[in-house]
Order: sequence, then structure tokens, then C-alpha cells
Amino acid sequence: MKKILEKYKIQLKLLMALMIGTVILTIIYYFFIPMILNYPKGTYGTSFQIEVENTNYISQVLSIATAIFAIFAIGTFCKTRFLIQYSDLIKNPEKYTIKEINYVKNKLFTVPYSLLVLNISIPSIALTIIHAYTINQFGITTLKLFMLVFSLMTLFVTSIFIYTCSLFKKILVKLPYDSVKDLKRMTLKKRIFFNVCPLLLVSTLFTSLLGYSLVSIKTGNSIFETYHNSLYYFKEYNTFSSYAELLGKIQTLNVLNKDDFIFIKTPENHYFNKNGKEIEVSKFFNKYLNEMSPQNDGRVYEYYGIDCQGATIDIEIDGTVFTVGIYFSILSVEVLIYFLISFIVLLIINIILLTLFSKVLSNDINLISSSFLDMAKNRNVNAMEPLALTCNDEFGNLIISFNKIQELTKNNIQKIHDNQETIMEKERLASLGQLIGGIAHNLKTPIMSIAGAAEGLTDLVKEYDISIEDPSVNSGDHHEIAKDMSVWIEKIKTHTEYMSDIITAVKGQAVTLSNEEEISFTVDELLKRVNILMKHELKNAIIYLNIAVKTDENTVIHGNVNSLVQVINNMISNSIQAYQQKSDQNIDLIVEREDNNLVITIRDYASGLPSNVKDKLFKEMITTKGKNGTGLGLYMSYSTIRAHFNGNITIDSEEGKGTTFCIYLPL
Repeated sequence: MKKILEKYKIQLKLLMALMIGTVILTIIYYFFIPMILNYPKGTYGTSFQIEVENTNYISQVLSIATAIFAIFAIGTFCKTRFLIQYSDLIKNPEKYTIKEINYVKNKLFTVPYSLLVLNISIPSIALTIIHAYTINQFGITTLKLFMLVFSLMTLFVTSIFIYTCSLFKKILVKLPYDSVKDLKRMTLKKRIFFNVCPLLLVSTLFTSLLGYSLVSIKTGNSIFETYHNSLYYFKEYNTFSSYAELLGKIQTLNVLNKDDFIFIKTPENHYFNKNGKEIEVSKFFNKYLNEMSPQNDGRVYEYYGIDCQGATIDIEIDGTVFTVGIYFSILSVEVLIYFLISFIVLLIINIILLTLFSKVLSNDINLISSSFLDMAKNRNVNAMEPLALTCNDEFGNLIISFNKIQELTKNNIQKIHDNQETIMEKERLASLGQLIGGIAHNLKTPIMSIAGAAEGLTDLVKEYDISIEDPSVNSGDHHEIAKDMSVWIEKIKTHTEYMSDIITAVKGQAVTLSNEEEISFTVDELLKRVNILMKHELKNAIIYLNIAVKTDENTVIHGNVNSLVQVINNMISNSIQAYQQKSDQNIDLIVEREDNNLVITIRDYASGLPSNVKDKLFKEMITTKGKNGTGLGLYMSYSTIRAHFNGNITIDSEEGKGTTFCIYLPL
């Protein structure tokens, strides 16, 4: 039982909603049909109706309700059979292909709309045809009934449509997301029409029907009063001695409309017009005239919902009672046509306005969706302009949200680029460190061998020089040779020591700058280390370091303090050397905060850099110091700031005026 309930869960929910809705609709029909169709009071739901129609009003309403529910139930079950076939799709989506999943999605999208159309049109048409055959006419009454049934049916079915969409949406959110190329598309304009047009149609149609009904009641009352007074005065101011005299005098009665006519009913229930020709009337009219009209001031109704009535008065001639009456139509077909034309014109105007309104909404949505698609297709997001805020409603909120997403996307793309550069710099540092380590290892050994060989040659030259002090040996030439050899040996020793020092320094710098240890330190700690390490070099060069801290000294920096100290010291050393031994000069070291960055500025007032050097700086190892420099310092300083601090270094230099380095560190 539990499995069956689970399998048919959606259908049972829909049938339950239909059942509740049908009960409510039946109650509404029970009270509205007599009111809108102007049923004669005291005739429906009584023995009078049973004698006329062989049924009563409550049975008719229940039959209508049963027919409506049956149509709804059959249509709903037929249209939702796919849910039974794919009842385990949510729990076991792996059993089904993408095509089958998209088939279910398409059904969930389209079935509510097809049910909306079917459940409005089929019951309305079916009930109208049944009613027309029941009363055996297709006139104004049938048209009014159709308008009433269609209005209330539309209102009811639209409510079921909203409930069905909510049920199906709960299923859709649980289905796996795959390819959407096979899914059927529906424009926003169509959705608005399906959701708004029924309600618009109901309000307009029901208003027209209610207006017609009120006009019909008031017009009927007015015409009846006129004819009733006319008959009263006809009886009051005339005397009748025979039927022939009565027939003659009714010629003086006048009617308001050409379709109205005067009649006489004999005690034998025969009806004659004013010319004495026998006419036929409906069973309902005759029964109502005989049984109900005396209680209703002589007013007679043609049938349920038919806008034809009669005003009558009894005239007694020699003990025989004749009934004189005027049969009249309340409203002509032209009046109903007028209401229908008004309804159609109003509906067309509303549809045009709705179309324009939906077009505006569609344009707003298309603008946002196309921008999202552009972003999804990896187009240049940075070149996209923010969307203009064109409304201050939910669509405006959507535009604001899109602009925020666009801004976040730009920032994320920039962060990705920055992270890529950081990773590349780290890899480059690691590769450079390995390369330098390998070169240092490969060069150190032969250099040390050369240095050892030079030491050995020195000892040999000394022994050779001593041996030539023997007086028996010609020492002049030998002494000069030994002297030249000593000079060259000293040069070899000097150059090998220089090469060894450079390799050691470069290797040490590479190891220091490629260190990825992450610690935190403050601005104050950083400046103290820089001051201690550079104090001696600054003093020897007679250069003053102006330190200006324009931010909180306790500002925390994340990274390796030794690496940053090495970078700053390298730049200060470059500035010292740029003064070319000129004394009494200044170097500015400024620490300040800009937005979310800590900016460290090193500025000198020396000779500056030529443009060809400035353009290549940070991109390749270049130096202006000749054999006293390698160009590795600034190159690796830039890599260190990018790789280990996710920052940046900029340079501003002008020949003859000085150079300014700015180190940007994100906080």
C-alpha cells in the first residue's frame, strides 16, 4: 500500500486539490447561477421544478459537479501518466539516460499549460451544450450560462494550474542538471499570457455578465411596472360583458417594443393573441401563470434564465375568469451583443497593454540573461560595462545583483591572474635556485681545484727561486721567470677568490629569496632589521637614511621578514652605489598605507637610470655597475615580492634627478 501511495503521490495530491476545488466551485455555482441567470424565485429546488423538469436544482448542480470532476480527473490522470512510468527517477537517476530525463523535464514544463487549456475549454463547452439541449434552445440563456461557467471555470482551473506548477517545480529541483539543448523553451511573454490572461478574461467577462444581469433585472422591473399599470387601468376604466367585447377593447392596449404582444388566456388554458388567433406558450409559462403569478402581482416568467416575462391581470365576465396579459422581452439580442462587443474591445485593449508590458519585462530579462551568457562564454568581462538600472523593482534588484557578480568576477579573474603570476614567480625562483645551486656546485669544485693548483705552483716557484741562488748557476734569467710566474699565480688566486665569493653570494641570495617560510611581523620589526643591517654601509658611504612611517608601526605583514629585508637592503645598496662615492646625501625610506596595501618607498636623488635600462628592469638581469654587479638582485627582488608577498614593485626614474622604488604589499 505504501509503495502504491508513493507511486501515485502526485496524482493523488492533484485529485485531492481537484476534489476540494470542485466542492468550492459547486457551492459558488449553486448561488451564482440563479442570481446571474435571474431564476424566478420559489421555482428552483421545489416541487414546481420537479413537475416541470422531472428533476430539482440541487440534483442538477451535483450532476454538473460530478461531470466537472470526472473530466478533470480523466484529463489529469492521462496527462500525468509519465510520472508513474518515471516514479523512481529522483531516487535512481542513474537508471535513465539524459534524453529520458529531459523528456520528463519537458513534460513537467508543458503539462500544466495543457491541463489549463483542456480543463477550461472542455467542461465549459460540454456543460453549455448539455444545458442548451436541456432547455431546447441556443439563445441568450445558453450564452449567459457559457459566460458564467467559463468565468468560474477559468478562475478555478488557474488556481489548480498554480498548484500543479508548484508540485512539479519541487520535482524539477531534484532532477539532475545535464544538457539543456533538448528542452523546449517558453518565452516570458507566453508565461505572462498563460498566467495573467485567464484572470484578466475572468474579471472582464464576469464584470460584463454581472452588468448585463443587473441591467436585465432593472429593465425587467421597469417594463413590468409599466405594463402592470397599463393593465390595471385597462381593467379599472372598462366594463366587459362578453369575451368578444374584451377582445375588442384590448385593441386599445399598446406595447413598448415590436416583439411584445398581448394575449388572452381562457379558463380552459387556451391562449389567444389580440386578433383572436390561438397561440402556444411553454409549459413553464402556463404553470407559473396559474400557480405562482397571483402571489407575484401577476408577473409571469418564461423559463429559467430566459429574459422574457409577462404582466397579467384577471378579468371576470359573467362568472368566468379570463386572464389578459402582455408578453415582453426584457433585453434584445442587440443589447447582449453590445455587452459582448464592449467586452471584446476591452479585452483587446488589455491584451495590447499586457503585450507591451510583457515586452518591457522580456527586454529586461533578455538584457540580463544575454549578459550572463556573454560572461559564461568567457568573453572579455573587463570590457563589459555595468548594466544601467532601468527600474526600481525586483528586476532592478536583479540588475544590481548582476553588476555585483560582474564586479566580483572581474576581481576573481584579476586574482586568478595574480595567483598565476605568483605561482610562476615561485616556480621561477625554485628553478633559479636549483639552477644556481647546480651551477655553484659545478663551478665551485674546479675553481677550488684551480685555487689549490695555484697554491702548489707558488710552492714550486719558491723552491725554484731558491734553487737558482746557487752561484754556480746563471740566476738572472731564472729569477725573472720566477718573478713573472709569481705575478700570474697571484692573479689566478685573486680571480678564483672573486669567483668563489660571487658564487657563494649568489647562492646565498637565491636560497634566502626562495625561502617560502610564512611568518608574521610588524612594520616596526622590519625597519629595525633594515636599520641594523644597513647602518654600517650607510655610515661608510656618509649617506643619511630618512625613515618616515605614515601608518601604524604595529601593522602586521605576512611573509618571511628576512626575504623582505633582503629586498629593501638590496634597493638601499643600489641607491648608495648610485651616488658614486659622493658624500652627504640622503635616501628616503617611507612606509605608508594606501587602501588595502602597505607601500614601502625607497627614493634617492642620484643620477637616475637611463630609459633603456629602466624598461628592462625586473624583466631580465641587467646591471649598470659593470663587473661589480650581476643584475640578479633586482630581478630576484621582484620575483620575491610577487611570489612570496603577492605584491608588486614599480620604478620611477629620471636621469640626473634620482630613482624611486615602490614596493606594494597587500595586507
